[in-house]
Amino acid sequence: MTTFEIDPAGPSADGEPRTRTHEWRAGPPISAFPHLTGEEILQEIIAGRIPQPAIGSTMGFRLVEAGPGTAAFEGALGDHLFNPMNTVHGGYLATLLDSALGCAVMSRLPAGVGYTTTQLNVHMVRPLFADSGQVRCEGVALHVGRTIATAEARILGGRDGRLYAHATTTCAILAPRRAD
Repeated sequence: MTTFEIDPAGPSADGEPRTRTHEWRAGPPISAFPHLTGEEILQEIIAGRIPQPAIGSTMGFRLVEAGPGTAAFEGALGDHLFNPMNTVHGGYLATLLDSALGCAVMSRLPAGVGYTTTQLNVHMVRPLFADSGQVRCEGVALHVGRTIATAEARILGGRDGRLYAHATTTCAILAPRRAD
């Protein structure tokens, strides 16, 4: 397990410096599970038998649901995610959306097959703040073919259920890699 600590360059809005520490486990590559489908891998992550993706610890979100063609993440907001306007940075929203989109595609892949994002189109429709509460990002695979897949996702506010951002993706489907 690795611990990572962030010390902000300057004081927070209340004038006090803040520190953020998180831990993660580096998970094995997908090629370590050639017998599991994408959905089975995601279910193993949710059950805690495979570590959550490290990006989730870094950014403060986690995979909470997966089914055939679907994936959902939940994220906690805070001022550590602020941009210069003191709203949650669009990069956080894009990363959360990309995670749900990719995992929705992954949930439809057979054992040994992977994917990679080739296009990501994000629309942010209203700002999020540190006190906006928890957010939920739900992704749905629309098409999963032999070489390409598409999906859509949306971020909903935890307190009000309103739409904050939505996105679409195109993913390349990757043939199984040989173990060397």
